[in-house]
Amino acid sequence: MVALLAGAARRRLVTGVAAAVLVAVVLVAQVASFAMPEWRLVLVVVCLMILDLLGALFGLRAAATGRHRAGWLLISMARLTSIEANTALGVGAQQDVRGLWLTGAFTAFVMYVLMGVGAFAFPAQRLRRRQRAALVCEAVAVLGCGLIYIWNFVIEPHVTTDPDWVQRWPVTIGFPIGDLVLLIGIAAVVLRGGLNLSDRPTSLLMVGLGLYLLSDVTLNAIGGDGSHAIGPGPATVAVVAASLCMTLAAMWASVTGRADGPVQRPLTAAWFTYIPYAAVVAGIGLMVAVLLRDEGALVFGGFVLGLILMTGAVIVRQILSLRESNDQQIVDALTGLTSREGLDRRARRLNRRGETLAGLVIDLDGFKAVNDAHGHAAGDLLLMEFAAVLRGNVRTGDIVARLGGDEFFVVQREVTGPDDAVALARRILSAAVARPLKVGEHSLVLRASIGIAVAAPGDSLDDLRRRADLAMYQAKRGAPQSFALYEPGMLDRRRDDDLLGRDLDNAVAGGQLEVRYQPMVDLATGRPIGAEALVRWRHPVRGMVSPLDFIPVAERTGVIAEIGLYVLEQACHQALSWRRASGGDFYVSVNVSPRQLQDPDLVADVLATLDRAGLAPQRLVLEVTESAIVDDQVAIPTLQALRAHGVRVAIDDFGTGYSSLQYLTRLPIDILKIDRSFVADLIGTGHGGAVTEAIIRLAQVLDLGTVAEGIETPAQAAELRRLGCRTGQGYHYAKPLTTADALAYFMTSQADTAVPVRS
Repeated sequence: MVALLAGAARRRLVTGVAAAVLVAVVLVAQVASFAMPEWRLVLVVVCLMILDLLGALFGLRAAATGRHRAGWLLISMARLTSIEANTALGVGAQQDVRGLWLTGAFTAFVMYVLMGVGAFAFPAQRLRRRQRAALVCEAVAVLGCGLIYIWNFVIEPHVTTDPDWVQRWPVTIGFPIGDLVLLIGIAAVVLRGGLNLSDRPTSLLMVGLGLYLLSDVTLNAIGGDGSHAIGPGPATVAVVAASLCMTLAAMWASVTGRADGPVQRPLTAAWFTYIPYAAVVAGIGLMVAVLLRDEGALVFGGFVLGLILMTGAVIVRQILSLRESNDQQIVDALTGLTSREGLDRRARRLNRRGETLAGLVIDLDGFKAVNDAHGHAAGDLLLMEFAAVLRGNVRTGDIVARLGGDEFFVVQREVTGPDDAVALARRILSAAVARPLKVGEHSLVLRASIGIAVAAPGDSLDDLRRRADLAMYQAKRGAPQSFALYEPGMLDRRRDDDLLGRDLDNAVAGGQLEVRYQPMVDLATGRPIGAEALVRWRHPVRGMVSPLDFIPVAERTGVIAEIGLYVLEQACHQALSWRRASGGDFYVSVNVSPRQLQDPDLVADVLATLDRAGLAPQRLVLEVTESAIVDDQVAIPTLQALRAHGVRVAIDDFGTGYSSLQYLTRLPIDILKIDRSFVADLIGTGHGGAVTEAIIRLAQVLDLGTVAEGIETPAQAAELRRLGCRTGQGYHYAKPLTTADALAYFMTSQADTAVPVRS
């Protein structure tokens, strides 16, 4: 393999040096041809001969690589034909041998046809049968229009005014038709996106063919005798430059054999697709003009008018079909939003304008679970409803695209800073939750994770999307229904999380998971009344892995269900052992993930676990996040069924989500857990405890219990007691304890006055 790579590099180097030498020789020869006019004909002919010969040889090598095989073979044949044509034309003109001159002229016509067909083969080779037929039809439309103009302005004048036109027909008729065939070949490449940065040899070849055509048509490089070697100086330079470009393209293709460099979008303007229709209109226009000029309207006017009406109707219908086809490419068929292709097209315009942009990558939470539980039809409805949410919350001029699956991208234009994008993210999340989707008897809540990035000067839309996508993944790792703002230095954890996900599959069976217990105490007495079960993962290689790292991964992969049942089983057995060892009436609190709440077997699994452990349902509290149950017609009936059996339900981290307080009156809950961020604000001032006090008063009105998390100081505990909170947990009392330490803690608490314990 190393030898092959070295050989390829060596061939590229040799070919590159040869190309540089060839360019230098051609430049010197052209300068000399102008410095010595008497040698101009010889120098130009020699240059063309050498370039055609090298172009043919390297074209055959390019065809042997397998890429654009037919195209390069035809171009090589055209270059060999060019040698014969130039030789015959030059010698025939110099020695006045008419037969030789006619042979050269006819051969030159064949050369044009080979070049045109060869150019046509480049896009046609990679098209399917119907696409190839469509391209042929487009080419024939252009050819027909060209024939009308050539007949009127070239052929007909020659035939009517030149009595010797038959003797010179290869020049008077053949060459213009040859130019037209060459034009059609170049147009076919342009129409099918053949000019792009990922296939530079083909692009250079088309430049050469274009110069060849330009020298013939615009500069009249072919003189009256058909010789390529005479004519205006710029014309000969154009012919030599064209031949040089085609030869360099063949040399390049012979050593690459494939697209060279990163794949780029074709450099095809959208209006190019309308060229065939414009050709038809132009042809009809000329026909009408000639009809009026020759005063034949009375005889043929009805026929022409009918033809115009029929052709016009067909053209309009085809243009509408073309627009519809283009819309299908740039518009997502399901949601009606901009598609990925459409986003790429608009990105090029936005990059040129230099606006200040913000990008939001949005991924729906739990979309796979919806598809699995309710079917793909429900998933499609969810996508369409969320698309409506996005359309209703962006400004006119902003771009909303569906990237694929359940991933969306919003481009916010003319932003003043991150605050604009953050405000939009908040609106989207709030509006989504407020529009639950009815699917049969169920109601599905739209939840999403959003990554936000603001473009820096010089950033492309792709740069913006990548950064927003990184931030979105960061949001997914945190709480559901949340957003994250991209910051420099933010790490891409996806590969690491993929590895964690694979290892998690064996974590439970391999005995790698450990359950820790953080006591919950009566704030008035300091005695424990229960504990929250917290899972830890002791990885055999990485050591202790933080729950912040592996819980989001477990949620996405579905392993969280197995982990959750394992923790529940361990916790129920431990709660019973505390009671038996100490005689205290303790309970245990276990977290339940949003994905577990979507499991229709959750109620049966919980009750079976309680039965195996011998623990009364009243001694179990299940903790859920508020965003996981708001208006969720799968989760709410599940929790109602569990409460009917005596299991209590607590909302974890209350106040940090996006739900409205009105939902509290309808949710099947018993306890509000006050988030540690609110407890941390308890610094002895009325302002610091305002939110905590409001939650406690709300719970009292609704007859709910409260548990304060993250109590770290005696002052915080005292403030919570003053505000009316009865239960709390935190490092002020004890950190999460191992199974053995938790048992010792509960046994000691029954014998002592329960002084705070931290280890």
